[in-house]
Amino acid sequence: MKRIAVYAGSFDPPTLGHLWMMQQGAALFDELVVVSAVNPDKKGFFTAEQRRAAMQSLLAELPPHVRMEELPQGFLAEYARSIGARWLLRGVRGGTDFEYEKTMARINAQMVPQLQTVFLTPPAELENVSSSLIRGFVGQPDWQRWVRPHVTPAVLRLMEE
Repeated sequence: MKRIAVYAGSFDPPTLGHLWMMQQGAALFDELVVVSAVNPDKKGFFTAEQRRAAMQSLLAELPPHVRMEELPQGFLAEYARSIGARWLLRGVRGGTDFEYEKTMARINAQMVPQLQTVFLTPPAELENVSSSLIRGFVGQPDWQRWVRPHVTPAVLRLMEE
């Protein structure tokens, strides 16, 4: 049986932490579907087109069994079931992330009992990086100096536009 996992996020903008998660998922699973979703609780930074371009630049660095989809309306767990995925891949940077992700894992398992959530902890240098943090730097004097170490060159170029 093919091991299919879903890694979802808003990826607005995608960071090196997101890329690390995708690289790990590519190594762990036969197929990794990266699902780009809009989080209504977050103010968008990229347009849908820019976000798609940013994600395509990351996917270009990954093996061909990693692909991107945009989440149609509905629940992620049900989407995962619809494509035959048995795992959700989630990053956990600290205790707050873990508590939230643990709750979501339990809810997703109630919706789709055969769905398991796999938690990965990023390396220390990526632990404190988030899209929200990156967005907070943009527009400040010399913001590129602080953002550059946390995103790919292609993503930085899109941010500068």
